[in-house]
Amino acid sequence: MLSNIANFLQLPLSNPVLIFTVILFIILISPILFSKIRIPYLIGLILAGAIIGPHGINLLLRDSSIVLFGTVGLLYIMFLAGIEIDLADFQRNRLKSIVFGLYTFSIPMTIGTIVGLYVLNYSLPTSILLASMFASHTLITYPIVSKMGISRNVAVGVAVGGTIITDTLALLVLAVIAAMVKGELNSAFMVQLSISFLIFVAGIMVLFPMLTRWFFKKNDDGISQFIFVLALLFLAGFLSQLAGVEPIIGAFLAGITLNRFIPFNSPLMNRIHFVGNALFIPFFLIGVGMLINFNTFFGDIQTIRVGLVMTVVATFGKYAAAWLTQKTFGMSNDQRNIIFGLSNSQAAATLAAIIVGYNIILSYDPAGNPIRLLDENILNGTVLMIMVTCIISSFATQRSASNLALAQSNESSGDKEPNEKILIPINNLDNVEMLINLSLSIKSKHNSSPINVLNVVGNNDSEQMGKRIVDKASEIATATENTVNCLIRHNSNTLNGIVNVVKELKITDIVLGLHKSTDISDNFLGNLTDNLLLRCPTNTLIMRFNQPLATIKRTLVLIPERAEKEIGFAFWVIKLWNFARYSNSPLHFYGNENTFRFLRQIQQKHPIEASFESLNVWQSIDSVATKPDDMVVFIMSRRKRTSFHPQMNRIANHIEKHFSNKPFILFYPLQASVRIDHETDLSSLLDLETLKKNIEQLDEVGKEIVKLFWKK
Repeated sequence: MLSNIANFLQLPLSNPVLIFTVILFIILISPILFSKIRIPYLIGLILAGAIIGPHGINLLLRDSSIVLFGTVGLLYIMFLAGIEIDLADFQRNRLKSIVFGLYTFSIPMTIGTIVGLYVLNYSLPTSILLASMFASHTLITYPIVSKMGISRNVAVGVAVGGTIITDTLALLVLAVIAAMVKGELNSAFMVQLSISFLIFVAGIMVLFPMLTRWFFKKNDDGISQFIFVLALLFLAGFLSQLAGVEPIIGAFLAGITLNRFIPFNSPLMNRIHFVGNALFIPFFLIGVGMLINFNTFFGDIQTIRVGLVMTVVATFGKYAAAWLTQKTFGMSNDQRNIIFGLSNSQAAATLAAIIVGYNIILSYDPAGNPIRLLDENILNGTVLMIMVTCIISSFATQRSASNLALAQSNESSGDKEPNEKILIPINNLDNVEMLINLSLSIKSKHNSSPINVLNVVGNNDSEQMGKRIVDKASEIATATENTVNCLIRHNSNTLNGIVNVVKELKITDIVLGLHKSTDISDNFLGNLTDNLLLRCPTNTLIMRFNQPLATIKRTLVLIPERAEKEIGFAFWVIKLWNFARYSNSPLHFYGNENTFRFLRQIQQKHPIEASFESLNVWQSIDSVATKPDDMVVFIMSRRKRTSFHPQMNRIANHIEKHFSNKPFILFYPLQASVRIDHETDLSSLLDLETLKKNIEQLDEVGKEIVKLFWKK
C-alpha cells in the first residue's frame, strides 16, 4: 500500500484523479489566500500556476489536459464578453468601439515596429510580427468587470468591441507575415483569406440564429440548451480556424450571435456563468501561470532586456490608446482605466503569434542551430510580458471597476427603489417557467422584491399539486438568482383568492397565463376581465405563449388612440422598455403620432431598437403585418376609460382570426382607482415638460404620478 501511495505522490503527478483534485483545491484556496494581501484573484490563479508548474515545484505538468481545459477557458472568456454585451448600447457606441480598436491596434503596431527595428535590432518581418503581439490583447480581466456588475458600462462595451477589431487585425498580420516569410504570399493567398473569412462570419451570423431558434423551440430542457450553446461555441472556434484566424474570434462572434437568445437574468445565462467562472476560466489562468519560468529572467541579460522593452512598449501603447479614446469621447478617468485594464493584458493572440513565429525557421547557422523568425529571447520575454501586463491589468481593472460600481450604486440609491410587487397566479405546471421569465423581463432592474407566486386551492383541488407548482416556480427563480414568495391560499372562488392577495400584499402587477392549447373566446376573456379588472385595477398582463421568449424576433405593440392620456401610460411603457432590454427583441409600434411623440422622446433618452407605423389599430387590425416568430402586445383599457374602444370587447375574436398562431400579451395598464402608495421612478423614462401639456386631462392620481417626476 505504501508503494502505491509513493507512486501516486511521485512528482510530477500523473494520476488524473489526483491532478484534478489538486487543481480544484487551487481554484478554491488561491483566491482566498491572495485576497488577504489584496492581490486580485486572477493574479492569484496565475501565480499559483507558476508555483505548481514545471518551472516551479513541478507538481503538475502543462500537459494536454491542462491545454485542453485552458483553451476552453480562453474561448469561454471571449464568449462571455459577446453574450453580455448590451446590443443596444453596442450599436449606439459602435463608432467608439471602432475608433478605440483602430487606436489600440495602430499605436502599439507603430511603436512596436520602430522599437523592433532600431532598439532590438530585428529584421522588418520580425519587428512587424513582434508589434502585432503588442497590438493584440486578451480580456483576461473581464471576469472582474462581470463580477462587479458593470459589464454594460459604455467603457466596457467600447473595450470589448475594440478587442475584436484589434485582435482580428493582429491575427491577419500574423497570417500575412507567416505566408510572406514562407514565400506563400501572393494575390491568390489574399483572395482566399478574405473570402474564407467573409464566408465564416456570414455563416455564423446567419446559420447560428436559425439553428438556435429551431432548437430552443423543440427543447425547453435547461441542460440540453446549455450543451447546445457550448457546442455552437466550439463549433464557431473550429470554423474560425478553418477560415485562417484564431478560434477566439469565432467564440466572440458566437457570443454576439447568441446574445439575444440568452437573456441576462435567465437560468441559461446563470448556468453559463457558473460553469465558466467555477471551472474553465480558472483552468486557463492556471495554465498561463505554468508558462512562467522565473529562472530565465536571471540567466540571460538579453532576455531581461527584451522582456522589459516588450512590456514597456505594450503597456505604453495600450495606455496611449485608452487615453486618446478618453479624450476623443469625453470619458471619465475610471472609464479610461477600465479600457486600459481590459486591453493591456497579453495572452491568447500573443501566445498564438509567438508560437507561429518561433516555429518558422528562416535558416541554420554554421553549427546547425535553427535561426527562427522569433528567437528564444522573444519567447522568454513574451512570458515576462504576459505576467507583468496581466498583473497591471488586474490591478487597474479591479480599482477602476470598484469605483464605477460604487458610483453606479450611489446613482441607483439616489432615487427611491421602486416598490414593485408582481403577483403570478398559477394553476398549471406547464405555464410556470414562461410566467416567471415574463415577470423577470418586465421587472425593474433595481427592484429586489421577490416575485409572488400564488396557487389558489379550491374545494376539489389538490393541495399537493399546488405545492408542486410553487416549488417549481421557486426552483426556476433560484436558478436566475431571484427570490420567490410562494403562496398557497384556500378559497372556493379562484378570483376571490387572487383579489384578497392583491389587497393583502399591495400588489402592483398581475401576470396571468393562458395555456397554449386554450381556445379563448370573447365570453371567456369577458368574464375574466369583467371580474378581475374591475376589482383589481393594477397593471394586469394576460399572456399565451406557444414558444420560448428567447425565440421571439419582433414584438408588435398595438396602441389604441389616446393611450398617452391615461395615467397607466407611463407604467406600460416602462414595462415594455424593460422587456425589450431583457429579450433584445425590437419593438414595432402601431398607433398614432400623438402617442409616438412621447415614445420617440423616451427612445431618444433611453435607446432601444424600435420602429413606428401609423395605424388606426381597431379599425385596421387586419393590416398589421406579422412575420414568423413575432409576438403581439395589445395595449388595452378598462371600459369607460379614455382609450377604450368597443372592439376591445371582441379581442378574442381578433386574436383567433388574425394572430391565432402568435404568442400574445393583453396589457391592461393601471387605472385611476388604484392608490399610488409605492414609489416609482418615472423620471428616468418620461419627460416632465412634455407631459405637463396634458396634465389637465389627468385626474388626481395622474397628478400624483406627475409629482414623482420632480424627484431629481
